[in-house]
Amino acid sequence: MRAAVARMRPAPPGSIGGPESRAPVSTAVQRPAIEAAQPGRGQRFRSGYLRRAPGIIATISALLGLLSLLGALDAHERFRVHAITRVIPVPASAAATAVGAVSGLLLLRLAAALRKRKRRAWRAAVVVAAIMTVAHVVRGVHVGEAVISLVLLILLVTARLRFTAKSDPRTRWFAVLVFFQFTAIAITYGLLMLYAYRSRLVGHPSFWTQLKEVLASLVGGGGFVNIRGERFDDILHVTLFGFGLMTAVVVALLALRPSEPIARLSPMDEQRLRELLAKHGGRDSLGYFALRRDKSVVWSPTGKAAITYRVVQGVALASGDPIGDPEAWPGAMAAYRQLVEEYGWTAAVMGCSELGATVFKRECDLAALALGDEAVVDVADFTLEGRPMRGVRQAVTRVCRAGYEVRVRRVRELGPEELAELVRVAEAWRGDAVERGFSMALSRLGDPADPDCVVATAYHDGVVAGVLHFVPWGCDGLSLDLMRRDRNADNGLNEFMIAKVMEHAADLGIRRVSLNFAVFRDALERGERIGAGPILRAWRAVLIFVSRWWQIETLYRFNVKFRPYWEPRFISFPSTRDIPRIAIAALEAEAFIVRPHRLKQLLGRT
Repeated sequence: MRAAVARMRPAPPGSIGGPESRAPVSTAVQRPAIEAAQPGRGQRFRSGYLRRAPGIIATISALLGLLSLLGALDAHERFRVHAITRVIPVPASAAATAVGAVSGLLLLRLAAALRKRKRRAWRAAVVVAAIMTVAHVVRGVHVGEAVISLVLLILLVTARLRFTAKSDPRTRWFAVLVFFQFTAIAITYGLLMLYAYRSRLVGHPSFWTQLKEVLASLVGGGGFVNIRGERFDDILHVTLFGFGLMTAVVVALLALRPSEPIARLSPMDEQRLRELLAKHGGRDSLGYFALRRDKSVVWSPTGKAAITYRVVQGVALASGDPIGDPEAWPGAMAAYRQLVEEYGWTAAVMGCSELGATVFKRECDLAALALGDEAVVDVADFTLEGRPMRGVRQAVTRVCRAGYEVRVRRVRELGPEELAELVRVAEAWRGDAVERGFSMALSRLGDPADPDCVVATAYHDGVVAGVLHFVPWGCDGLSLDLMRRDRNADNGLNEFMIAKVMEHAADLGIRRVSLNFAVFRDALERGERIGAGPILRAWRAVLIFVSRWWQIETLYRFNVKFRPYWEPRFISFPSTRDIPRIAIAALEAEAFIVRPHRLKQLLGRT
């Protein structure tokens, strides 16, 4: 629409396509004007460099950091008498070695942040590169390292405008992670030094004695191992103490600064989202899951569309399509893109529809990959008759004869005591397993804030034996949120409950029901057909193998029983190299990868 309007507007005088541009222009005059408008070779080179500068600088930083750490192990080189050591005392040379090693460790840690264009990381890298340049000169060895650190410093200064991203809000968990990383590298360095130059050790100290020497040196102690040679002794202990001091300072700064604000959906944002869902919730079966309270939200300028997300491992992970009017989606996507660029996060969207993936591609330049298919059952077409439904029909008949019955109601029809009992038994049936779900889970059964949700409860001899929980999908649909049952209940109970939901759907005004999501359904289905190629069969075999832990094939087989139609879902991502970290972030968000809960509580991340 905007393009059409732009074409209809008259061009300003003198512009290309305007009235004045139609006047004949001398070729001699026109060519210099065109050449002047085109960027020169130098300008194109600078533009290309600035675009790739964060990645280039991050790579150089990591390599220089690694070289500095490896160079710190080269004690033989430092024992030579160089021209510069005639002017600079031996202790200063040892201190310079320690500074070079510590700076190398810092550069290794800063490399990832530099790749994300973090402004604070750039400032720290400038200081570290300057110190490293001086330290390498003072050491008087490996001139190449001094040149590389100087080149890095120049690159950092010339590309300073590219490093504008804000620092990630971190938790105290990050401080502990940095502590273990730095300590592990320092201990490894110390043990390697003692092993490489074991000829300078008095006697044959055991591994544990050497480990005690390294640990004590990190805090300025030592004396467990006797060392011959003052210079080697100075280099080892000064460097280890530098590692320890730097670790203490960095960890203290990270631990004492404000902890990360945990993603929370404010009551006002939740109310605004509910208003959008009331108008546009029928477009996406995943829309209601945007009301999870462990998500953040970004709004379009008009407030007519929004994107909910959670930041996991530096990935701003959204799920489903944007909420609201599709005409306002570009505004919400622009706000999302600006937020991602501001903090240097990686944008990613899980489970968006084909329309959503198309708009994300256009507005955010995100590539799309088929993630799987959502099973949707049309209530009007659902029947237990016919040979294809034989398995479900037999399961329903068997469970019904066993004396089970099912009640299907809205949450608002259940009393507080009954809701509390359902929550209790659902938690008991889950046991010690982690509560999974992010993109297709609400994770709050029986919440009074969700009165339109539907609960199907199965009873056997008056005792609850199974629970299904559905969230609204617009005004005439349901989306499966939770499926739990007593482990001692008869097989086929889930099929029985779903069949009863379909039976009562018309009374609730429901025309369509979204069941489970089948990851890589197409590969599972086509890979077992005759004529499937070796690559497809191999991919299917991998999925079946992984299904031992993640129930990929099990969910697909369960969905197929109900003869659904399939709605494709996609994952959107910036580039192929981002897929591994996006996959890890998605697995953590869905709780397939879980950090130790007690440690997170201790560190303030709950």
